[in-house]
Amino acid sequence: MTDGTPSGHCGSPEHFSRRTLLQGTLGAGALWLTHVAERLALADERSRGRKAPRSVIVLWLNGGPSQLETFDPHPGTWIGGETRAIDTPVKGLRIGSGLARTAEWMDRLAVIRSVTSKEGDHERATYNMKTGFRPDPTLVHPSIGAVLCHQKRDDVEIPRHVSILPGPWPARGGYLGDEYDAFRMGDPANPIPDVRRRVPQERFRRRVDDLLNVVEPAFARGRLQDLDRHTLHQHSFRAALRMMSSEQLAAFDVSKEPASVRAAFGDTPFGRGCLAAVRLIGVGVRCVEVTLSGWDSHANNHSAQHARLETLDPAMSALIRELHERELFDDTLILCAGEFGRTPRINDAGGRDHWPHGFSVVLGGGRIRGGVVYGETNANPSRDEHDPLKDVALPRPVEDIHATIYRALEIDYEKELQTPIGRPMTFSKGTPIGEILEEA
Repeated sequence: MTDGTPSGHCGSPEHFSRRTLLQGTLGAGALWLTHVAERLALADERSRGRKAPRSVIVLWLNGGPSQLETFDPHPGTWIGGETRAIDTPVKGLRIGSGLARTAEWMDRLAVIRSVTSKEGDHERATYNMKTGFRPDPTLVHPSIGAVLCHQKRDDVEIPRHVSILPGPWPARGGYLGDEYDAFRMGDPANPIPDVRRRVPQERFRRRVDDLLNVVEPAFARGRLQDLDRHTLHQHSFRAALRMMSSEQLAAFDVSKEPASVRAAFGDTPFGRGCLAAVRLIGVGVRCVEVTLSGWDSHANNHSAQHARLETLDPAMSALIRELHERELFDDTLILCAGEFGRTPRINDAGGRDHWPHGFSVVLGGGRIRGGVVYGETNANPSRDEHDPLKDVALPRPVEDIHATIYRALEIDYEKELQTPIGRPMTFSKGTPIGEILEEA
């Protein structure tokens, strides 16, 4: 059903289990056996005692990227379309031809090709993928970045949760509180608005004092039953002032990077966003979401998807390389995903429609086993789509992606919290995908 990589297993020798090694290589010769055993020992040594990643970078592909043009191509089949597949360093793992630079790093990434969802609408599916829950009219669930910032406290002077080029539904704090919403910004080529004083320091200080003299008495006169909730403005005010004077603000300024580094990411807002993400993670930001929109290809699918890949490929590959070179890769978990995939069937307009029944998500970085392909989709599915999951091996619901991420981050995703409305909730109801995790 796939291009040769076993479902739920990795393609590179150092990731095979010892049982698989003994079963498959007894007759292969002592020299080869010794070589692979040495690589297994090295992999064990690398992963032993490995700390949990401290940060997350989300590459959000808004609109629904096609798995068949990206990480699950089926060339030469009736569903394959015009996309060709290219080799990667992982034996048997081939990805779409529009990802030539990213292909070089697939031994550091894991592909889950069997993600499933019950949401086929953009807004609802985005909510589902960003929170791990389906929309609920009584509650707003927190996104991955909000959960991470809530559970891992630190003293960064700039926002710990950042959304660059946010789409219409950016990451939210949900029931954890608005203070965990992502700080939203546009193209990093532009300065961040409203963080530089426009008047001398002394005049600025007087204005701050005057403002507080108006605000605080108003709060004091109110009948406040929940003091903590009603003094959040003080926390936000202090955080804003600290940010304005912080040297960490320089992390947003990608112009400080050498021209060669900027060029590798691509001269695009998304490329600059990915470079900013690396810089922000480097100063302690917990989660950066960078959005690349334009994947909704109901017509002219092949050209539309490949136009987006021309932006994604250099930026994603450069992000992985820079994280490695700055020794941040093991400290960072990378998630590359959209809200759903695209239909196997190509419609009359040459497009692919919404498809939540078996699409691809990519993970990499801290505690994610590189070179792994989990699950598979049928290269020759039935043209009758009334039971689409029959063409997916090892299906995994969206909540399992969240559980896997939280397990890697050492967040107790089953811990029960009381929401403001008194409803007990956990961070995820999923099950981690153990096959792609390197446990501590």
